[in-house]
Amino acid sequence: MAQVQYIGTGRRKTSVARVRLVPGTGKIVINKRDVEEYVPFESLRNVIKQPLVATETVGSYDIFVNVDGGGFTGQAGAIRHGIARALLNVDPDFRATLKSAGLLTRDARMKERKKPGLRGARRSPQFSKR
Repeated sequence: MAQVQYIGTGRRKTSVARVRLVPGTGKIVINKRDVEEYVPFESLRNVIKQPLVATETVGSYDIFVNVDGGGFTGQAGAIRHGIARALLNVDPDFRATLKSAGLLTRDARMKERKKPGLRGARRSPQFSKR
């Protein structure tokens, strides 16, 4: 019999995380590496675990993540979003808890593109009177 698994996709900035939840002991594997090895900061590890803490499911699922693009913070936000979406597949009753914690909302803030004639997104060339 195939083992049951729940899938969620999370996005943040330019990062995309594909998350699989499998009933287990609570280990988190990101890109085939342990979470302590992959994420260097404790604060970002706490960000990743927020949906599990909110729904009180810490230690009941093994989490396997493929994440691509962006940096540490963007990837942590994408993983958090993916875990929250996967938990909705586990139990639709989690929606109210996750929604009130703000974990289901996709953070739409992206880097603004550079415009022609400017040095950056909004930075204009230095002004010279002559």
